Amino acid sequence: MGLVRRWPVPVTLYLAAFLALTDQIGSFTSNTAQILVCVALGVAGFRSKARATVLAVVATIVATALNVADPGAAPTGNMWVYSVLLPVFPAVLGAYLRSSAERLDERDVTPDALLAAGGVAITVLSTWTTWHSGSLPVWVVGLLAVVGGLSLGIARRLPGLVFLLQGVLLVCADTYLDDAVNTCVILTLIAIGVFAMRVQSWPWTVAAYLTGCLLTAIAVVGDDTEITAFRVGVLMSLVATPIAIGRYLGVRRAAVAAERLRAEEAARAAVAQVRADQLAERERIARDVHDIVAHHVGAMVLRAGAARYTAPDGPVADALNDIRETGHQVLQDLRDLLDLLRDPDRQPDLPANPADVVRESAERMASAGLVVDLDLDPAADQAPLIARASAARIVQEGLTNVLKHAGPGTRVRVSVVPTQEGLEVEIRNGRPPTVVERLPSSGRGLAGMRERVRALGGTLSAGPDGEGGWLLAAHLPSRLPSGSAA
Repeated sequence: MGLVRRWPVPVTLYLAAFLALTDQIGSFTSNTAQILVCVALGVAGFRSKARATVLAVVATIVATALNVADPGAAPTGNMWVYSVLLPVFPAVLGAYLRSSAERLDERDVTPDALLAAGGVAITVLSTWTTWHSGSLPVWVVGLLAVVGGLSLGIARRLPGLVFLLQGVLLVCADTYLDDAVNTCVILTLIAIGVFAMRVQSWPWTVAAYLTGCLLTAIAVVGDDTEITAFRVGVLMSLVATPIAIGRYLGVRRAAVAAERLRAEEAARAAVAQVRADQLAERERIARDVHDIVAHHVGAMVLRAGAARYTAPDGPVADALNDIRETGHQVLQDLRDLLDLLRDPDRQPDLPANPADVVRESAERMASAGLVVDLDLDPAADQAPLIARASAARIVQEGLTNVLKHAGPGTRVRVSVVPTQEGLEVEIRNGRPPTVVERLPSSGRGLAGMRERVRALGGTLSAGPDGEGGWLLAAHLPSRLPSGSAA
């Protein structure tokens, strides 16, 4: 059985041949061989391909039929049903476990079900012919056999309780049903192995080992049994084997859990490092942008302030005041942006009312020379804040583009109107009144507006209106797509 994981089908064929041989010579070992060949079939179904598993099942059916059939008696239907179902069941169970092996964990009940099914199979197959031979009623013996097998199903959860129960059943079998003692010894050894796997305390493991040795000695040592050092060594080795296997599996399970924990911690550390690098890069970029823009805007503000004293009154003075105030506002916005980039978790200041932003933009562009006709429906205030804020930004960018590309004196109509589906923003300008000297442009204004509108699930169109002017229209839905931040 130590080779069954590596070569399950050859081991199954060997055990099937061994079962047939021991049955022909009348050895009681055939009962043990019958149990072992079923276990090997389960492993074959789990690890081998379908054709090899079928070959092993057929060989086991033949060997099981020889073992079940009475000498000189004709085969019966029940005998063939038993001979077929007994090998097929563990093979099918192993194939099922192969399909779900990657999902086995502490919350999965499949290993518990396998232990329970194997326990019932061992107890029933090895003892059912002797249930009537003891002093207890047959139904009591059968119930104890089934309960003893089923108890292995909770051995992973309650290893100490199951080990205690198996010890009690072993003592009861030694007292009332001698033919079931060997089966109870097998169940007790399985319970000891599971106990050693689940309980990491060495004192408790040693206590379980000594108790297992005592229980096994009670079962196998009789009044006329000669006690020798060799037999004592064999008995102690027999009990030590499942404990060694259980401890090995427990250590491997703990190592896998520790490795998984280390991998998770390493992943979290890597994510934190990436985030720190991103924040550092964001801060560096923000600082560079701030230094460059603040230098030029600061120079512009100083020049506007100096020129203001040479023209104390009139339109020129108003324009210089506007330039100076706008420059101061740009510098403040840059400082706020830099603070936000340095600390993304910081809550930014509450934004201004989008309607006020729209009106201020219209007034600012009117003072710069555009003829602005603003149609801002008061009902637009009922739209979501992010839609209204985006509409305000679109109006700002749209009016700036009109001033850049059409020049002062151009008539512009701005409309922000709510609909059942959301907000409709429209900026339409007429033909430029004169030849325009175009201002420098990054070309990112219209692309930025499209990205903003697309993020909200809306649409944006821009192009000539057919009358020599330009039309910018955007639709902002009232319901945001999943994943959008309000």
